[in-house]
Amino acid sequence: MKVILDTHVFLWWIIDDPRLSPRARQVLGYPRNELLLSAASGWEMAIKVGLGKLKIPAPIDRFIMDQLNINGISVLPVDLRHALHVAALPKLHRDPFDRLLIAQAQVERIPIVSGDSQIRRYDVEVIW
Repeated sequence: MKVILDTHVFLWWIIDDPRLSPRARQVLGYPRNELLLSAASGWEMAIKVGLGKLKIPAPIDRFIMDQLNINGISVLPVDLRHALHVAALPKLHRDPFDRLLIAQAQVERIPIVSGDSQIRRYDVEVIW
C-alpha cells in the first residue's frame, strides 16, 4: 500500500515520538508499504526551519535527504494536477500545505497518515 505522510508524521516517525498512533506505527513499519513524503512537506519544513519554528540537528537539505534514505521514504513531487486540484477542495482547512497534501491524496488515490482531525473532514482516506 502507498501512503502519504503528513509532515508531523514524518518528523514523529524519525524521532520515534510517542504521539504517533499505534496504527500509524504499524503502517509505517510494515516493509511492503511504500511511504511517500510530499515535496510540499519539504517546503513546509524549510519554511519552519527558516522561521526558527522547527529545530533539526543538521542543515535541512542533508538531514531530510538522509532521513528519507535511512527510512526508505520516497518523495512525491507536486505536479500541476495536484496544485490545480486545491481549487476544487472545500474551504474546511486553512493550512495551504495540508490542502496540497489532501489534493495529492485525492488525485493519486492514496491514503494520508495524519493525526490532523481537520484532514478527516475531506473525502480522503486518513490512517491514524
